[in-house]
Amino acid sequence: MELQHVNVKLFIAEPAELDLGALIPIFQQWIEAQVCEELLLDVADYRHVHAGPGVVLIGYQGDYSVDNTDNRLGVRYNRKAALDGSNQDRLKQATRAALSAFARLEAEPLLQGTLRFDGREIEVFINDRLVAPNSDATRKAAEADLQTFFQQLFRERELSLSYASDPRRLFSVTAKASRQLSVAELLANLDT
Repeated sequence: MELQHVNVKLFIAEPAELDLGALIPIFQQWIEAQVCEELLLDVADYRHVHAGPGVVLIGYQGDYSVDNTDNRLGVRYNRKAALDGSNQDRLKQATRAALSAFARLEAEPLLQGTLRFDGREIEVFINDRLVAPNSDATRKAAEADLQTFFQQLFRERELSLSYASDPRRLFSVTAKASRQLSVAELLANLDT
């Protein structure tokens, strides 16, 4: 199975203090400076949508957002354009993009340290229902690649993977580590 349109969501620790409106000028600065690998185009404000996409930085190849889907606030990267390479390459690219954006937001002075990575949990979605319907067959076809990827990312044996079961939702897997890791540690693990 070729995993394309990989999405990665990194959860925020204690998000109660975060003002999503503060992200709009930050994302506008990112567009002006073109700080990401993708071409950045616009900012969309969906704060009015309950448990929705939050604030989205729209790019040509991928989008970045501080997303509140399922009432779980996190930084999400959505790869929209197809990407060459192996499944491992695509999983690493999306995770690296999400981690890099999170690191940039954690260091952003305008947010005053209100955005911190929880360090234990990452969710990966395949945003292509035709290629990867949320089914047992998809899980079986993707499981080896996902396990290999998460073992490299977290570098530990005590790792749990759970899969969404609702066929109306995107195929997704949530990885939970037994210990907390920083964004820098996870980025380093991707490069080894």
